[in-house]
Amino acid sequence: MHIDAWIESVPPGAVYGLVALIIGLESLGIPLPGELALVAAGMVASKGTVNPVLVALCATAGAIIGDSIGYAIGRKGGKPLFEKLGRKFPRHFGPDHLATAERSFHRWGMWAVFFGRFIALLRIFAGPLAGALRMPYWKFLIANVLGGVIWAGGTTMAVYYIGKAVEQYLQSFSYIALALAAVGGLASGLVIKRRAAKARAEHPEAAPDPERVTAGE
Repeated sequence: MHIDAWIESVPPGAVYGLVALIIGLESLGIPLPGELALVAAGMVASKGTVNPVLVALCATAGAIIGDSIGYAIGRKGGKPLFEKLGRKFPRHFGPDHLATAERSFHRWGMWAVFFGRFIALLRIFAGPLAGALRMPYWKFLIANVLGGVIWAGGTTMAVYYIGKAVEQYLQSFSYIALALAAVGGLASGLVIKRRAAKARAEHPEAAPDPERVTAGE
């Protein structure tokens, strides 16, 4: 089962914890579809099943905490940790991916953590790589919190409002379609009636004689 279908199938109260767990694990460095989880949770919230603000808060908390744990793991394990992960999981932690992430960190510094939130490749590297490169924690924390709030919280609320707008549009569209159908039916009835009257006026001999009909002729 895909994560989006999984989130939609769990009890409403479990959505908060599930979203926080998925986002937290991805931020920790485990490749998971965090964006898909945020979109699914936002859509569930737009249906009124869960509170969008609580979903956004849980997602933000998961992002910040997960990234912080990843930072601690990276600081302790250093770059040899990534070399081991690259051998075991070359698809996600291969040398090319690591080199790309390192270049981003050397170029942008702490802002690589912030912008990494919006890029799937950097998102799983941000915390552990910041720790391995010995980035000062206070710099990491600022970028981590800002990125977590804007990415996790912002995405959830954006999807929620988009879902509500689409729902209202579709609802309004259904009413408009119903009204147009009613007007169209009325108009077509009037047109047919007018054409019938015009046809009787132009060809009176074709119209039945009421007296002859009554007399049974």
